[in-house]
Amino acid sequence: MKKLLFLLLILFALKITAQNKQILYNFAELPQTLLLNPASETNYKFHVGIPFLSNISIQTGSKGFVLSDIFAVDNRNINDKISEVISNLKTNDFIKLNTQIEVISGGFRLNDKTYINFGFYEEIDAFGYYPKDILTLLTEGNNAFINKNFRISQISYQLDVLGVLHAGFSKKIDEKLTLGARFKMYSSAFNMQSTNNTGTFSTYESTNNLYTSYFNAVNLNARTSGLVNSETNQYIEDTSQYLKNTFFGDNLGLGFDVGFTYHMSPQLEISGSILDVGFINHKTNIKNTKVEGNFVYEGVNFTFDPDNPRNYWGEIDQRLKEQLPITEDQESYISWRPTKINAALKYSFGERRSKVCYDNSFKDFYTDALGFQLHTVFRPFNPQLAFTGFYQKSITNKLHTKFTYTIDDLSFTNIGAGLSAQIGNVNFYGMVDNLLSYRNLSAANSLSLQVGFNLIFN
Repeated sequence: MKKLLFLLLILFALKITAQNKQILYNFAELPQTLLLNPASETNYKFHVGIPFLSNISIQTGSKGFVLSDIFAVDNRNINDKISEVISNLKTNDFIKLNTQIEVISGGFRLNDKTYINFGFYEEIDAFGYYPKDILTLLTEGNNAFINKNFRISQISYQLDVLGVLHAGFSKKIDEKLTLGARFKMYSSAFNMQSTNNTGTFSTYESTNNLYTSYFNAVNLNARTSGLVNSETNQYIEDTSQYLKNTFFGDNLGLGFDVGFTYHMSPQLEISGSILDVGFINHKTNIKNTKVEGNFVYEGVNFTFDPDNPRNYWGEIDQRLKEQLPITEDQESYISWRPTKINAALKYSFGERRSKVCYDNSFKDFYTDALGFQLHTVFRPFNPQLAFTGFYQKSITNKLHTKFTYTIDDLSFTNIGAGLSAQIGNVNFYGMVDNLLSYRNLSAANSLSLQVGFNLIFN
C-alpha cells in the first residue's frame, strides 16, 4: 500500500501529455504520417529515417491544475494552495504521459500501387485519473469528513515502457481510394497498472466510542511486470535491463492499425484510422498485490489490568490482516493498449500545381487546404475527444506549413504550427503546439514538440 501511494504521489506531480498528434496527421506526405494513418498517400520511391532522429515526440499538459496554481509567488501558504487544488479536482481529471523516439524507420515502393513501410520505436505511455478522495484523505485526514465515503474506485492508472516493431503497407485501390494496415509487435520492459478497483472508506459517529471507521467491500489491485525479479523478489535496478527488454523481451504482445483515404472529388478528401488495437501478455518478473475484504475500527477501550496486560495495537493489527489481507502472487496477466480513432475531412483549393512522382509522372495538387479532424482515445472511465480545425499552405513543392486550432479536455485555446522542408533528399519537419502558452509556461495546460529528419527519394 505504501508503494502504491508513493506511485500516486509521483503521478500527481507529473504533467500530462496528449497522444493526439493533430499537426502531423496527414501533413505534407511525411513518412511519419503513416504511423497515424497507414493509408496516407505517398508519392516517392523510398525513404529512410535518420536513426534516433526521424521522429522525436515530447508532449506535456495538465487537466485539473497547472504548476502556477501551487508554485506562483503570491504570498499564499503552499499548503493552502495544495488544498485548494485538490478541492477543485473533478472525478474525470487525469494525467497522462506519452513520448516516442523512433530508432529506425524506412519504406519502399513495391509497385505502382503499394508502398511498404517498417520501423521500430521506443515509447513511454502513462495514464492515471487523479484520485481526489484519496489525496484529500492523505492531506486533510478524515476529521472534517464525517459521514463521507472516500471512493477507492478513483484509483486507476497504467504505465508502460515498451518497444514497438511494426510493418505496414498502403495500397492504392483506384484513383479515389487508398487502404492501409500496420501490424505491430510490442515488447514491454515495464508495466504498472491498477484498474477496476472498488470499495470505500468512511467514518461515522459511534455509540461505543466517538467514531467508527469502515472499510467496505474493498477490492484494490496493483499489477507490475518487469519491475521486480521473480527469483530474488528484489527491484531490478539495472537500467540497461529495461532497455534490453524493449527489444524482444519475454513480455510480448500483438496489435494492428488500419486506415483509409478517399477522394470524393479532386479537391475534397476524407480519411480515417483506428490505431493500437492490441494487447501485451505479461508473464515474466510479475508481482501482483491485492487488498480485499471489510474492516471495522471502533477505537480502543483501554482497561488497566497489571496481572493480564493486553497488546491492544497488536490485536488490532492482527484483525486488520485477517479481515483486510494483503496478498501477493506472480500470475501472468494481459494489458490492453489504448485504442485511438482519427477521422478528417480536407478541402483543397488555391493555385493548382504539379510535382514529380516516383515514376516520373506528374501529380497535381493545390497550394491551400482547409479541414477538420476528430481524435478519440479510449480510457477506463470515458473516451477522450479532441476536435481540430486546420489550414495547410504549400509555399513551394518542397516547403509546406500547417496551422491548427484544437479544442479538447485540456484547452480551448490550443494553436499549433508545423513546417516541413526538403533540400535535395533531406527532409526536416518541426511542430509546436499550444503556442499561446509560451508566454508563461508555468500556467500552460499543455505543450508539444515534434521534430524529425528523413531521407526521401523520389
